[in-house]
Amino acid sequence: MADFLSVSGWLLVFLQGLLFLVGAPLMVGWIRLIKSRLQNRRGPGITQPLRDLYKLFGKEVLVAHSASIVFRTAPYIVLASTLVAVSIVPLLSANLPSAMAADMIVLVGFLALGRFFLALAGMDVGSSFGGMGSSREMLVSALAEPAMLMAVFTLAMSAHSTNLSSVVEFNLGSGLILRPSFLFALLGLVLVAIAETGRIPIDNPATHLELTMIHDAMILEYSGRHLAMMEWAAQLKLMLYGVLIANLFFPWGIATDLSAASLAMAVLALTAKLLLLGVMVAVAETGLAKMRLFKVPQYLNLAFLLTLLGLFSHVILESWT
Repeated sequence: MADFLSVSGWLLVFLQGLLFLVGAPLMVGWIRLIKSRLQNRRGPGITQPLRDLYKLFGKEVLVAHSASIVFRTAPYIVLASTLVAVSIVPLLSANLPSAMAADMIVLVGFLALGRFFLALAGMDVGSSFGGMGSSREMLVSALAEPAMLMAVFTLAMSAHSTNLSSVVEFNLGSGLILRPSFLFALLGLVLVAIAETGRIPIDNPATHLELTMIHDAMILEYSGRHLAMMEWAAQLKLMLYGVLIANLFFPWGIATDLSAASLAMAVLALTAKLLLLGVMVAVAETGLAKMRLFKVPQYLNLAFLLTLLGLFSHVILESWT
């Protein structure tokens, strides 16, 4: 029986990876569809990002003469590190064989590894726009990572563990309780997610104005399957943050066992939460404008302040009790 559960558990881990690979482009397509409807446009279909990836994988790869091996290997490293990061996140169930590796600090490390090689690839060819995008990306990450780690510490102090599955199980066992520390951590993590995934108001994924873009400036020299892998990694990162927000702070519906009924309910609950998050992102991006670059530190300082308030509120409540 234990061997069967182990085999079925690893099969579910593999299934979660496939759901991430297919669901990430669909989530991006959903956000674009809602934004189009809000702007009174027909817009592309929800499966358009999948068709774009399929088309890019079939195109020829063109590499600049000045590109080194870093430029050629960076797409594989960025996509692989992102895939490893999403594979340890509890998507449908917290009771999986990969739960032991699902540590928040490890997750931040894998994301930082992908970002490091992405920035190196942007600077490798020597184009001015690539270097500009890499420097901006490092500025955003240097200010966003402390805020994310502070939110991690807030959750870890409540659950007494930095393991993602332990935090999910702690929130499930606690029930619907309003914790000021979790509220501050949630608000700070939302601001960090917007900055890390290059959404408005930090970056505009729908524009190709060289002087304003951050992420797209680093991948301007890529084409073919290399560009597809970079785009796919960015889509996976967006869904990763959506799953973290949905399952860490609102874990209701996640499967507590590996039965078919529990997994089906988990799929429905996760789909509903991600669709709602997509609508909220689309509404926010429709109503907001991209901020100027020198205001980004103020934005991320607010995220750090919110997560710091969450940590302090937890310490104060613990001292009172």
